[in-house]
Amino acid sequence: MGGDVRSSRGSWGSRGSRGSPGGPPQNRRPWPAAGSARTGTPGSAPAGRGIARTPRTATARHGGLVALAACVGIWLVTSGSREPVGPPLPSPAEALTAASASGPGIAPLSGSPPARIRIPSIRVDAPLTGLGLQAGGSLEVPPPDRRDLAGWYREGTTPGATGTAVIAGHVDDAVGPGVFYHLGALRRGATVEVPRADGRTAVFTVHAVGVYDAKDFPDSLVYGPSARAELRVITCGGGFSPRTGYRGNVVVFAHLTGTY
Repeated sequence: MGGDVRSSRGSWGSRGSRGSPGGPPQNRRPWPAAGSARTGTPGSAPAGRGIARTPRTATARHGGLVALAACVGIWLVTSGSREPVGPPLPSPAEALTAASASGPGIAPLSGSPPARIRIPSIRVDAPLTGLGLQAGGSLEVPPPDRRDLAGWYREGTTPGATGTAVIAGHVDDAVGPGVFYHLGALRRGATVEVPRADGRTAVFTVHAVGVYDAKDFPDSLVYGPSARAELRVITCGGGFSPRTGYRGNVVVFAHLTGTY
C-alpha cells in the first residue's frame, strides 16, 4: 500500500516479527481513479470520500498503494537444505506485452458490487470486502487475521464495468499462506470469476502476470484507465528479506470475456 517497503514502520511485512503488520503508511493519496462505479467512465474520479484525480506529473509518487497494503508477512516453508521457499513467482513468459494487452473482450456490464472472487486454477474461492480510505489517505486492507478474505477498492470501478477494477489480498502471514499465496503461478488464459450483487458473474481471462519491484512500480500500467472492462489482482511478491520484507508485488492483468 504505498510507502517504502524498506522502512521498519508503516508497511506490511516490514522489519520486525514475522507476520506482524506494522500498519499501512499514512499521508498517501490513492492512485488515479480508473473509472467511476457510478458512471463507468474511464479515468473519471468517483464522487465522495475526497478522492481527487491525481495529476499525471504526480502519478509516480502514488504507486503501489493497493499493492503493498496486502503485505503482512512471510510464511517460510523450509526444505531439506533449510532454504526458505516463498510464494511462486510469475514466469517471464507471462509478462505483459502489447499483443497480450489487446486481446478481444466483450461489452462491459453496468456497475454492481462484487461478492466473491474465484480463480479455479489455483483453488481460490474467497469472499470480498470493500476497501475504502483511511484518515491519512491510504487504502484500508483486509483484516490481517482473515487470510481467506480479499478486498476490492469500492470507490473505483466495479469488476465487469468499464475501466480498471482492483482486488487485493494477503499473500501470507505468520501462520500460513494467504488467499493469494499462489497468485504468481497463474498463466495466460486462466479464468477469474467475480460473482456480483446483481446476480451476474463477471468472467475475466488473464492476459498477463507480472512481478514488479516496489521502487519501480508501474502505476499507470497497473491502475490506469481502460476503455474495456479490466481487472487487476494484486498481492506481495518479488522476493523476501527478513530485514526489509517483500520487495515488490505480483500483479495479474485480466479482461472481461464472459458473463453468466
